[in-house]
Order: sequence, then structure tokens, then C-alpha cells
Amino acid sequence: MSDELRALRDRIDGINEELLQLLNERLQLVEEVKGVKQRSSSVLFSPEREAEMFEKLLLANQGPLTADLVRHIFKEIFKLSLDHMEATGRRSLRVHRGPNAPDASYEIGLHRLGGVAPQLIAGPCSVESEEQVHQIAATLKDLGVGFLRGGAYKPRTSPYSFQGLGEEGLRLLREAADAHGLAVVTEILDPRHFEAHQRYSDVFQVGTRNMYNYELLRLLGQSDKPVFLKRGFMATLEEFLLAAEYIAKEGNERIILCERGIRTHERWTRNTLDLSAVPLLKQETALPVVVDISHGTGRKDIMVPMARAAIAAGADAIMCEAHPNPPLALSDNAQQMDLGELRAFVSEVFGSS
Repeated sequence: MSDELRALRDRIDGINEELLQLLNERLQLVEEVKGVKQRSSSVLFSPEREAEMFEKLLLANQGPLTADLVRHIFKEIFKLSLDHMEATGRRSLRVHRGPNAPDASYEIGLHRLGGVAPQLIAGPCSVESEEQVHQIAATLKDLGVGFLRGGAYKPRTSPYSFQGLGEEGLRLLREAADAHGLAVVTEILDPRHFEAHQRYSDVFQVGTRNMYNYELLRLLGQSDKPVFLKRGFMATLEEFLLAAEYIAKEGNERIILCERGIRTHERWTRNTLDLSAVPLLKQETALPVVVDISHGTGRKDIMVPMARAAIAAGADAIMCEAHPNPPLALSDNAQQMDLGELRAFVSEVFGSS
């Protein structure tokens, strides 16, 4: 190698190091900008500011870089800066998994969720009668299931559909659960129902429509009971975690995340069950992740393989709906298993009967 070539390469190496140092300095300044914007509640990305920087760079450019090359290079630098701001923002969430953090595990009544073998949460879509809920609870106890789900207040698309038994439904759930040693998971729709749910339930469930109900989330964040948060049917995973953050920010970090399917153009299932959410949420958080296969699929003929797939993906629990006589159910009768089907489901998915 000639002395001239070596000298040129040494200069290039020196410039590379200077560029690296300048890029790191730029990222440090970007972090300071982020802090200022957060304190003033400003958005991280400003297209006006980006356009202004491009204009200054193009005016300052004297070649040999073309204008297109300047745009291309600095577009990547600007994107790097924005990605860095957003990434550090995600890492600062209370619900984000800390370094070497173990998976969260909650003792709920006589049972445990998270950090143990996958559990089953099962019960009727709606609590309809004392006989119905006791029959289901007895079956769950016999199957070794520890969590009874059921709706007392029902969010229905039509205001003329069955809306649930209200507080009477909560009382029936509690009595059936106590009689058979189960924990109660039931949905709260309205902050006005908080006291009743506090008396009767073991876990506050937040349904898909209420994932964006920030006042309700803040209220539940002040409770000491676990909050079972369902993903909104049109929510991104980032939006889902930010909803969980509303709860954690108030002090309650006993949160359970539930993937229950999202709305897509597909019509062969009720929703599209996004099982990629399970490992992604487990990477981002230490929180237990549950998969609701009843709402996620809406059809009983594929619930077994989807439940197996959810467990293989790392789910801490499966949620499903069951009813003594599904054709007569007052809500979601097509997706509820009868008690014989539930027994077969438990045997095929969990290996017991």
C-alpha cells in the first residue's frame, strides 16, 4: 500500500470517528429535547421542524453531495433520532419489564395466576340464574379450574339486547364461587359500579370497549385488586400497554393483560386472534398474559388448536365461555361450550379430565 493511499484512508478513518462522535452528541441533545417536550406536553415529532432542518441543510450544501443524497442521509438520521426518543419512552413505562425482572405472579383467593402452569378462566358470558352459575362453578371445581368468569353488567351492541342482572348477578357469582372455592373475574362497565364490584369480585375485568376509558382505568389503579385488562379490538400493542400504564401510574401494578382478538377484514372468525401479541407482551412486560379464545374466534370448532397455540406462545391462562345449555343462552350462544364440551376441551388442552 502506498503512503498516499494510507494517508487518505487514515483521514477517512478520522472523519468516521468524528461523525460517530457527532451522531452520539446529537442523540444526547435529542434526549434533552425529548425531556423539554414531555414537560410541556408537546408531541415528539414535528414535521415543520424537520422541513426547516432540510431547508437549512440544502442551502448549506456545496457538494459533491446532491440534494437527493442529502435528503436521504439526513432522513435516516432524523428517523434514528425519533426512534431513539420513542424507544426510551417505552422503556420508562412502569409496566415495562425491568432488567432481569421475573414474571409477575398473583395470588387471587385460593389460586395463583402467572409464574405457574397455564390456568383456565371459564364461565358463562352472562350470569342468568342461580342454578346456571352454580352448575358451572361445580363443573369447574371438578375439573380443577380455579377462576370463574361471568358477566353481571353486559356491554351489548344493541340497547335492546340482554344487559345482565346487575348487582344481583355479582351476588350470584360470589355465592357460587365461595361454594366451590373459586375466584371471581367479572367486567366492570361504569365507575358507579365500583363499590359493588369491590364487594363481590376478586378481579376487575376491563372489557375491550373500555380499554380507552381512562377515568375508569385511573379509578381501578387506586384499588388493591388485580385488573384484568382486555385489548381494544382496534388497538395497537403500544396503545394497549399505555392503557395498562394508566392503571399502574395510580399505584396498582397487579395487571393482567388479555389478548381477545382484533377487528380485521376476516369474516370466518368473530375476530382475528393475534397470537403474536403473547410473546411480544411477554418481552415488553413481566405481566401475566391471557388469551380469550371465545371472543378471539367466536367458533367452538377451532378453540382447541387456538388454545394450544396460545399456550405454546407463552400464555399464562386461557379464557373461554361455557353454559349448561348454550342454545338457550341470553348472549353469545354460538361461542359458548356446553359442559360436556368444556370437559373435553380441558382434557385436550390441559391434559386432564
